[in-house]
Amino acid sequence: QVQLAESGGGSVQAGGSLRLSCTASGFTRSRMCMAWFRQLPGKEREALATLDTGTKNTRYHSAVEGRFAISQGSSKNTLNLQMNDLKPEDTGTYYCAAYDGAWLSCNALVRFSYWGEGTQVTVSS
Repeated sequence: QVQLAESGGGSVQAGGSLRLSCTASGFTRSRMCMAWFRQLPGKEREALATLDTGTKNTRYHSAVEGRFAISQGSSKNTLNLQMNDLKPEDTGTYYCAAYDGAWLSCNALVRFSYWGEGTQVTVSS
């Protein structure tokens, strides 16, 4: 059974940093398209960053490019999101997602099959 579990959320002041982690289990393929999404209060869920675990190619939403960095951990079943220079408007629930099918490009348009339950990030001013 495929499972994703996020950790590392919490509260931080504006300008601070947090590192989210996602532990994946149950996958049978070595190459995955993985992503971090978030849902801000009153808004739809949006993709922040994607990572092709085979090519290591990454893509970012313009709102976080330069501040956030997606990476695969030393343990290949871990996905990280380093978040720097956090802003109050980054407050929301952050989700890890994964896809193990076939894709032309690992990006926000992929129909991710697996989702974690989310972790809360709160940034105060």
